Amino acid sequence: MILELRDVCKNYTQGKEEVPVLKNVNLQVHQGDYIAIMGPSGSGKTTLMNIIGCLDQPSSGTYLLKEKNVGGMKDNELADIRNRHIGFVFQNFYLLPKMSALDNVALPLLYAGVKLKERRDRAQKALEAVGLGDRTNFRPNQLSGGQCQRVAIARAIVGNPELLLADEPTGALDTAAGVQVMEIFQSLSEQGMTILMITHEPAVGRCAHKLYRILDGCLQADADETGDDPLRKATAGGMAETLFERFHQRYQEHSEKPEEGEANEEA
Repeated sequence: MILELRDVCKNYTQGKEEVPVLKNVNLQVHQGDYIAIMGPSGSGKTTLMNIIGCLDQPSSGTYLLKEKNVGGMKDNELADIRNRHIGFVFQNFYLLPKMSALDNVALPLLYAGVKLKERRDRAQKALEAVGLGDRTNFRPNQLSGGQCQRVAIARAIVGNPELLLADEPTGALDTAAGVQVMEIFQSLSEQGMTILMITHEPAVGRCAHKLYRILDGCLQADADETGDDPLRKATAGGMAETLFERFHQRYQEHSEKPEEGEANEEA
C-alpha cells in the first residue's frame, strides 16, 4: 500500500470558531492505482491534496505513507518525502520563467543531489516521454499552455516518484491540450505509476480507474452513474463531456490498431 488515511480531519480557526474542512476522511491507495477525487470549489479537495502531499498536517486522524506515520514529522523530513517519493502537477504549472524546459525538469534532481550529467540525461528522457524532446531549450514563455503542463508532468516524474499528485491538471487548458495531458496520464498509469488526481470536471474524473467524490469535507466512493446523487449534481457541468469523449475515442482507436508484426501477418 502506498498510503492510507484513517479518520483524517482538518479544522481551521476563524476568530473564536473552529471550522471543519475535512471530516473523518478514510482512503487507501495501492501501488498502480489511478484515482480521481472530484468535488466543487470549497469542498475540501485542495486541503486533502495538501495533506496527502505533505504540504499540510491533519488536525486529527492518521496518515500513513509507505507505512510510516507522517503526523508529527519535522519540516525537513516532510520536504525529503516530497522530493523523493511524491511528484506534483499543479493547475498553474509553476515553471521558473528564466529557465529552459530541460532545467525546469532537472530542478528536483538538483535538490536531490544528483550530478549534472545524470540530471540532464534524465530530464531529457522525461521530456521525450511527454512528447517534448524537441523543446528542451525553450523557456516557458515560448511554449503553449499545454506544453507547459507537459513540462510540469516531466518535472513531476523525473525523480521516479512512487506517487503522482495532480491538482486540476487540465483546469488551465483548452480541450485539445487537456486531451493530450489525459493521454499522458493514461500512459503513465499503464506503466504502473500510482496517480491521485483532484478535479472538478466530471469527464476528467472518469478518465481515472477509481472515482471518489468530496462534498462539505466528506469523502465517499462514487455512486451509481444513474443514481439520483446530490454529490453528482453538485459536481456536474463544464467542458468535460467533450474532453472525455475525445480522450476515449483516441484511446480506443489506438488500442484497436494492430501491432506492426500483426499487420504484416495479416498482409
